Amino acid sequence: MRAAQLLWLLFFLGTTLTGLLACGVQSDAIVVIALHPRNPNILYIATNDYIYKSRDEGKSWEAISRGMTHSRVIAMAIDPAYPAIVYAGTKGDAVYKSYDGGHRWVSQRTGLDDVTVTSVVNQIVFGLPRQAPVPGDAPLPVTRLFAATTMGVFESADGGDTWTKRMAGMKEILMVVTLAIHPGWPDIVYAGTSGGVYKSSDRARTWAKVHQGMISPDVLSSGRALMVNTVLIDPQRPDTVYAATLNGLYKTEDGARAWTRIGQTLPDQMINVLALDPTVSGTVYVAGREGVFKTTDGGTTWKPINKGLASLNVRSLALSPEDPKTVYLGTNGSGLYRSRDGGETWETVPLAVGKKT
Repeated sequence: MRAAQLLWLLFFLGTTLTGLLACGVQSDAIVVIALHPRNPNILYIATNDYIYKSRDEGKSWEAISRGMTHSRVIAMAIDPAYPAIVYAGTKGDAVYKSYDGGHRWVSQRTGLDDVTVTSVVNQIVFGLPRQAPVPGDAPLPVTRLFAATTMGVFESADGGDTWTKRMAGMKEILMVVTLAIHPGWPDIVYAGTSGGVYKSSDRARTWAKVHQGMISPDVLSSGRALMVNTVLIDPQRPDTVYAATLNGLYKTEDGARAWTRIGQTLPDQMINVLALDPTVSGTVYVAGREGVFKTTDGGTTWKPINKGLASLNVRSLALSPEDPKTVYLGTNGSGLYRSRDGGETWETVPLAVGKKT
């Protein structure tokens, strides 16, 4: 195994660097931050211990892990049409689903495991409909899902009840870390893997490598050519795609025909966290072991935005769907932070927990 891949696995699987939260509950990291698509008061976080939910913009929290095992939650997704439905991906116990805002969970693993192996679910994304909903119709839950797992890409057409593997064309790799779906044409899907970036034009039925400019030709056939942590599509310019890897940040402006490396002045080239402002093209946040950096020109110039942070070891970051200048940040040891001004300043969000369920 390459040294870079080993470093990534050590980061991803986690080490026990226990920090004390305000309520006395211990956790080593804010692993996931999930924000309600329409109500800015509601947010979820996942630590190495529990999932927590706040209904008052982080003033108070409750632990909501009833019905789940103690497998670590490493991914969460809130149904954009029916936000009471929440999905959680775990490190070794597949997918859980809640129908009531996270208070009760049911296992959804059919097709995601076999007798000997259960998938580590790195990300869950919602498959977008090909046509816009009819005006005036009540929104329906999103039933088509995709999961990026250590066993590959899986699709569910029934809200997670059953899963089908979608790996045609990905012969060289096994681990899929991240997925991104084109906002205007949902048949187009990108996958970040242990061996670079792949692209599908038929809703994950078949995949093709799209590595040009990202991986040197002599290692192009290797299944561990380049570990890609995050792939994000600019919703304002969907042919512009960013890929965060263990060896720097890459950008394409032509739908992955060719990639260009950007952000080479960043102090840490092992990019773990990547986020885009959905309303302003070219505004990008990256973070990792050296803090948070922001660009407003698509990656040409960068500036650090760490004022108020007690730790620069950043694990997670999320922009509010209602107001992208409101940004939440999770660290690997000093808790949760919030910025109201696009990261210019940060304030702590104490994790005061009222009860566990």
